Amino acid sequence: MTWPTPSPHGCCCYLRASRYFYDEIVRDVIDGYWRDYQDHQANFMPAFLANDILRIWRTFCVNYEARTKREPDDKKASGKLKNYKLKHSRLLTCYSALLYLLTLYNAQNSVSPADTVAMTKLTPTGRLEWLRDRKDLEDARKTIICLLDQYNRFLDTTNFEEDELIRRFMDKETGRRYMEDASKFGDTMFEALQYIGRGSRFHRLLVV
Repeated sequence: MTWPTPSPHGCCCYLRASRYFYDEIVRDVIDGYWRDYQDHQANFMPAFLANDILRIWRTFCVNYEARTKREPDDKKASGKLKNYKLKHSRLLTCYSALLYLLTLYNAQNSVSPADTVAMTKLTPTGRLEWLRDRKDLEDARKTIICLLDQYNRFLDTTNFEEDELIRRFMDKETGRRYMEDASKFGDTMFEALQYIGRGSRFHRLLVV
């Protein structure tokens, strides 16, 4: 990695340098996953990266189960809140990347390092918006829009102090409704995976 020349221009220079190092690290990590790319440029499937994304999602789920307390009531409600966030923000972080990579693979029969660097520059919702606007995913567009709408409702729901959110989750009817919304978000994500995957080799790898 080449280090930039220090400059006396204060905060702006520091931010530029930080971004530079961040971009270098991202490229180095992606290059590690794509080390066989030169010999398989025409049909490179990002299987190892996809596997690690799935693994971190499952690790999030295991950590939630291991750390959640079921009593007293406020701890139980706090656990439900964490579950609610897990099934929205953590799910979206992981699966928006998988949907993005899957779309590229199905369109090109390959995914390049540059494609993946571009993906890292988008937020999870930005990836959904990229999917929504692709003409080759017209049949999935309604489902992608639904995902965005559901996630916006999640953001509205969680736009309160944690104490207030825990109080709401302590109400059984409210908590039940929120968790139903979380389950529906997962259902919609699965539907998007099915629409976009189209039974391709990469789609099969993500499922089995």
